Amino acid sequence: MVFQWFSDNEMKPNPEKFSYIINSNENYNLKLGETSILSSNKVKLLGIQIDKNLSFKCHINQICKTANQKLNALSRTIPYMSMEKKKMLINAFFDSQFNYSPLIWMCHTKELNEKINRVHERCLRLMYNDKHSSFEELLIRDGAATIHHRNIRSLAIEMFKVAKGVAPKILSDLFKVNNNNYNLRNQSYFQIPNVRTVYNGTESISFLGPKIWNIVPEELRDLESLELFKTKIKKWVPENCPCRICKNFVQGVGFIKPTPLFWNTFHHL
Repeated sequence: MVFQWFSDNEMKPNPEKFSYIINSNENYNLKLGETSILSSNKVKLLGIQIDKNLSFKCHINQICKTANQKLNALSRTIPYMSMEKKKMLINAFFDSQFNYSPLIWMCHTKELNEKINRVHERCLRLMYNDKHSSFEELLIRDGAATIHHRNIRSLAIEMFKVAKGVAPKILSDLFKVNNNNYNLRNQSYFQIPNVRTVYNGTESISFLGPKIWNIVPEELRDLESLELFKTKIKKWVPENCPCRICKNFVQGVGFIKPTPLFWNTFHHL
């Protein structure tokens, strides 16, 4: 069947370049003709490094490394530039590293998110020549959001497309709309799938997407123009984000939302 597919396209396979990944510790002996295909812990597909555990640790480590290298190069000349040129170069050489297909790798760990924030902080310090302000203060000065919040906004944009029926089929097929005849105020527009685990359930776009859509302000969800939604969502700061990056982990309890009432109680135990 594989050979038939290649012959239909008048192409010949090169099995020596083939590899596969599988979420298992077992090794499977796959063959294409007389050539054995070796398993791999990770593969690179269209610029994204995909590991067998779908943790995207290798990919995020690589884009952080590349971003740091870009900052090293910019650090030699950026002190002599105007702020306008600084922002232009930062956008071209730094921000672009994290703007490529964020929906694929955004469901990662808090550890990787902290690594991204450290690189982002270094970028802002370089741009404003500020060695003393905190990361939060630098974000406010720049009028920017963290990379994670940018990713949440990107997901909200894609959910808007799905809700308005203008998303690609491959994306819209991930979500199901609630067919409820009653117009309930707290009724979710999208069905939230039942999941069994955090790793393979709650940290997936099909689960996180409807949750994010529910916390987008109603006045934004009711917009009809995609361009207007993209403009206004840039000013939205996600609150009560349901992903584990935005939650706190308590030993013996798990991931929780950091509500003031809980923390006041917890610290007095």
